[in-house]
Amino acid sequence: MLVVDDSPFFRRLVSELVASSGEFRVVGTAANGQEALALVHSLTPDLVTMDLQMPELGGLDAIGYIMSESPRPIVVVSAHAGQGTPAAIRALELGAVELVPKDDGQGRLSAIRMAPRLLGALRAAAAADVRRVPVLARPRQSGAQAFAARPGEARRVVAIAASTGGPRALAELVPQLPVGLEAAVVIVQHMPAGFTRSFAERLNGLSALTVVEASDGMDLRADTAYVAPGDYHLQVRARDGGLRLALDQEPTVWGVRPAADPTFHSVAATFGAAAVGVVLTGLGRDGATGLRAIHDAGGVGVAQDRGTATIYGMPGAAVEGGGTDLVLPLGAMAERIGALLRELPRR
Repeated sequence: MLVVDDSPFFRRLVSELVASSGEFRVVGTAANGQEALALVHSLTPDLVTMDLQMPELGGLDAIGYIMSESPRPIVVVSAHAGQGTPAAIRALELGAVELVPKDDGQGRLSAIRMAPRLLGALRAAAAADVRRVPVLARPRQSGAQAFAARPGEARRVVAIAASTGGPRALAELVPQLPVGLEAAVVIVQHMPAGFTRSFAERLNGLSALTVVEASDGMDLRADTAYVAPGDYHLQVRARDGGLRLALDQEPTVWGVRPAADPTFHSVAATFGAAAVGVVLTGLGRDGATGLRAIHDAGGVGVAQDRGTATIYGMPGAAVEGGGTDLVLPLGAMAERIGALLRELPRR
């Protein structure tokens, strides 16, 4: 792996932490993005850790160049990768697969406290295949026009699950989803607390849909997408004659919260055949049993194909679980989902 950071102390410390794990080997270090680009081409590392704020060429620009010229998994390790920072969300859109915020403290002790998060991110990155994922230098914006009037209650729903590589995939998919089909969208992206609101705001700025971070008791409205907040499971429930969102902090599912399976199971129970479930890139099995529930209730299950998924774990598990009716490349999903929504019955 290649370690990129403008601090000599931090470059040395990350190199020592990584080497001591026995799982990874540091083949080079760089002090800025310009040096990183040269070393990526000369050393061909399997993984890169990338700071964001650096002289000459910053981390965001370096990520963009690397992913367009010589793509490989990148883990952002930066004080600017903290909660709610636009730079962190943009790094994920450009192709970084994991974020590790630097500890607020200083010195060796604070960096050592960061070690478990860093090693976990590197393990996930090592499982990622970014070579066939198309470059997304600037997320596409939908040409559709959002309605000025307040949308009515959702009669159909699209439920989406994503993990590693998901922010980038969602930045391509969500802006292309159609409006005017009486459908709501619920999104479960594995993200810690503090990131999901900024992520929702970013998607909202790109989309014809209104995209918000979900809160407990919200009405489920058509032409609106709801992002599950970090550290809360999200479910759809019939309540008071309508459909409401419910948040809870029940135990983690598959080691994560939010998890897609609780959301998908609730969608199957409330919408039945008026639902489309979608499992995008990610590590693990989350979403597989929930997608099967949507399929068994008469809805349609969709999984991202291996060729466009950063990590095929979640889509692969969904296919193996028997809930997948369609396996599609990311770029073909929005149009097909629109066609499915036109055919689905209304709740």
